[in-house]
Amino acid sequence: MTTPNMFIVYVRDAAAAARFYGDLFEMKPVFETPRFIAFDLGGGIQLAVWSGADENFSFTGPRTSELCLALPGGPEGIDNHFRKWVDKGVDIVAEPYDEVFGRTFVVADPDGNLIRVAPVD
Repeated sequence: MTTPNMFIVYVRDAAAAARFYGDLFEMKPVFETPRFIAFDLGGGIQLAVWSGADENFSFTGPRTSELCLALPGGPEGIDNHFRKWVDKGVDIVAEPYDEVFGRTFVVADPDGNLIRVAPVD
């Protein structure tokens, strides 16, 4: 079986984005180049920020994905994490609210990429 093992987030400035994600998720890069920086998420999975692509590659469709941080602790844990990220000055897209899968909120990175916090399934 073939499974994805890397999630790439397109950004304008890889170094700035890596600082943002490193601070937000309290992790350090495991691979760094000037335009591509990767973080180990465990289990052979990586998150990377990339500020450049091959000039032969062009995609004009909308970006419709978001990263999700699934946390234990129920609604109180989600609300506590929200307050922690507010204290970091993160751009809030949606304050905590109850969705069909539980308590959730959404923030954006400096490039507008969405990050959702939700309960563990």
